[in-house]
Amino acid sequence: MLDRIVEATRDEVERRRELVPLARLEAALAGRPSPRPFQEALTRPGISVIAEHKRRSPSAGAIRDDMDVTDVVRAYERGGAAALSILTEPSHFGGSLDDLVVARAATHLPVLRKDFIVDPYQLVESAAAGADAILLIVAALEPDVLLELHREARALDLDVLVEVHDEEELEVALGVEAEVIGINNRDLGDFTVDIERTYELLSDVPAGKTVVSESGFSTREELDDLDRVGVDAVLIGETLMRAPDIEAACRELSGDAAL
Repeated sequence: MLDRIVEATRDEVERRRELVPLARLEAALAGRPSPRPFQEALTRPGISVIAEHKRRSPSAGAIRDDMDVTDVVRAYERGGAAALSILTEPSHFGGSLDDLVVARAATHLPVLRKDFIVDPYQLVESAAAGADAILLIVAALEPDVLLELHREARALDLDVLVEVHDEEELEVALGVEAEVIGINNRDLGDFTVDIERTYELLSDVPAGKTVVSESGFSTREELDDLDRVGVDAVLIGETLMRAPDIEAACRELSGDAAL
């Protein structure tokens, strides 16, 4: 599945490159608003919630289409989220860059572009659209490509969440001096989720790195357990998107009972 999505992404990038040349995107950077500090938002006291806008996924199918992006992300902000994740992959997740543009305009939270970034064009595209951070998936990239994309993203003042699934991928992420490490509990082969993966890999993450646990969490108790072992943030999408009251669900998970 990952290989198919990456291949489809490469084709989609070429299509977009023809529609919007790189030079036009680079020109648009002149009017780019100042990036919001994504990594800093994840290191505030307690565990931070990165709340995700996610319409559908290959594993879950349709998740939610009855609310527009503005309503969802404003509910997240009122519910105490520290940052937003916006899925922009169109074919398998139903997202778009327009969703990211709308989300950033609707809130004051830093915004992560969650997509399958495989080409430097997507970095400039992300910055021009207003992203404050991007996702790089170690399993989807050769180490030298990961290194170059990471360097170019930082040169564009984009924070980078580098996602790993096992010890080997973690070594690669540390090799490119990633500052924000995402441990994805979901197996990208069969989409099963094992939250123990975070606990198993956490001990191999050097002190000083910002750690984000991804996938499989639905209760505040689970987040408290992560907080106790030193995880900085958790990325939650499906649980929030399926909730009848998104704001209340986010508030419960973020621990912002006073809101």
